[in-house]
Amino acid sequence: MSSSNQFALLKSRRFAPFFWTQALGAFNDNVFKNALVIMAVYQIAAHDPARATSYTNMAAALFIAPFLLFSATSGQLSDKFDKAKLAQLVKVMEVGIMLIALFAFLAKSIPLLMTLLFMMGLHSTLFGPLKYGLLPQVLDSRELVGGNGLIEMATFLAILLGQTLGAVLINIPDTGAWLVGGACILTAVAGLASSLRMPPVPAPDPDLKINWNPFSESWNNLSYIRGNRAVLLSCMGISWFWFFGSVFITQLPTYAQSIIGGNASVYTFLLAVFSLGIGIGSLLCERLSGHKVEIGLVPFGSIGMTLFGADLYFAKPDLAVAHDLTIAALLVQPWIWRVLVDLLLMAVFSGFFIVPLFALIQTRSDPARRSRVIAANNILNALFMVVAAGLSVLLLGVAKLSIPQLLLATALMNAVVAIYIYTLVPEFLMRFLSWILVNTLYRIKLDGLDHIPDEGPALLVSNHVSFMDALIIGGSVRRPVRFVMYYKIFNIPLLSFIFRTAKAIPIAGYKENPELLAKAFDEVDAELAQGNLVCIFPEGGLTKDGEIAEFKAGLERILERRPVPVVPLALRGLWGSIFSRRDSALGRARLPRRFRSRIGLAAGAAVEPAAATADLLQQRVSALRGADA
Repeated sequence: MSSSNQFALLKSRRFAPFFWTQALGAFNDNVFKNALVIMAVYQIAAHDPARATSYTNMAAALFIAPFLLFSATSGQLSDKFDKAKLAQLVKVMEVGIMLIALFAFLAKSIPLLMTLLFMMGLHSTLFGPLKYGLLPQVLDSRELVGGNGLIEMATFLAILLGQTLGAVLINIPDTGAWLVGGACILTAVAGLASSLRMPPVPAPDPDLKINWNPFSESWNNLSYIRGNRAVLLSCMGISWFWFFGSVFITQLPTYAQSIIGGNASVYTFLLAVFSLGIGIGSLLCERLSGHKVEIGLVPFGSIGMTLFGADLYFAKPDLAVAHDLTIAALLVQPWIWRVLVDLLLMAVFSGFFIVPLFALIQTRSDPARRSRVIAANNILNALFMVVAAGLSVLLLGVAKLSIPQLLLATALMNAVVAIYIYTLVPEFLMRFLSWILVNTLYRIKLDGLDHIPDEGPALLVSNHVSFMDALIIGGSVRRPVRFVMYYKIFNIPLLSFIFRTAKAIPIAGYKENPELLAKAFDEVDAELAQGNLVCIFPEGGLTKDGEIAEFKAGLERILERRPVPVVPLALRGLWGSIFSRRDSALGRARLPRRFRSRIGLAAGAAVEPAAATADLLQQRVSALRGADA
């Protein structure tokens, strides 16, 4: 059953065991990896900077290499087999790796530890497509954003806690190696125990024949997403997030030391602030989106990432004057609060950016190939992170940028990339503008929108109360909607930009413009033929008295050409708003009476095309609206 509160999912067996399994896995990754790096850099190669740098770079490369090499195979396995059983096998593998890791830490064997780090990268590679492919199978559409938010929050907090624990334990004299190895084994066993409680998750494509060639299958996976433009651009957006985030996270230790002047604890503190921000942003997505996939949050997130990321440069552009500051000594510096606010809010807006994109990929992908789409996304993520590392080296080493200048350049690049993506997928920008307008002016109660099919063509018919009707419907229905609207409304300044971006279809009466009328019917038929949703207002204009006018027979003409299901919609509570004709009809000025007023949008059961007459649909819409105009 659907849960109205995302935290209630943590009590559900279909979600909670998986949640803890993935959180413990991310935690263990980072305990192991950070302990290894600290042992290699600060203990084994403490007096050899070149060797220490080599170990750091080698660790990063070995952990990310499996994502490039084996993501394609992992995606196939997640589509072919029960994801719960696959998760359990991955956790058994993790226990085996950590048993060997204890010996490797005690022996201080860098070659063996590096090999095991590669294996942990493989462990994460196998779990990635499984993780994001499983959520749409165990959660319904209203839970998907909240579930993704919880997963992202847990992942970043696990990274923070894991890195912190790994650093603390490995630095304990004499017993550090024992403690790290023991903690990793216990965490792996706990993850295995949690995975054993996961209920079965049926394979979406059990007859899939595995292609074991990672290179040809990687190309196949990338081909899957090229066929779906929205999914492709979402994958590119997520990959850009990892480019952006990896630059900031990679430079954070040096930033904490040379720009802020803090000691090692200050770096951990900044990492905690960043991780906390990601967690807050991820959790807030559900509340801001109203339990649905709201891609309007993506531009909102990119704006915040740019503004607060760029302001880090202006908050502290110069090298530190004092060094080796503790957290307490740092907090009395007047400039540090601007740095912390920038870092926190940049991370919060990053959560707004990333969670809807993951949810969009999950909902817009073919269920039988969903894990392979996630695998393709992981390949792109890894490539972008490699490019981020290379570009950072060039800008810092060749161009001689300072760390704050590099962060400013990355924030400005984020703005350019965001603008480019939104020109390629105008739906993102349209949803953002609609979301801002509608949620600023109204509080909307949605009812019965699950009657609108998740895929395939359908005709939506609604009463027409205000100039905001298309924005309200378009901002509330999870799928993109193509609106047919009177050309004079279509041409209203400002709103016209949104309507054009949303690919609305202008229409006129036969006596006004017969050519435009014929063109509109052709465009409606083409959109339905492509499997899209089309919404019409059969009254032919805004209501002048608050009542529903007679539905015109044009909708029957549409169905004669293209028989598709018809879903009745009813807008409630909009009569009397500043955007309706109530005041103009009475000769009064249009003044807003209620700010953030409560309105409603209700959908009824779909009507088969053979039975969908104008009279019947008018009756259905009237019944849905009830007495509340």
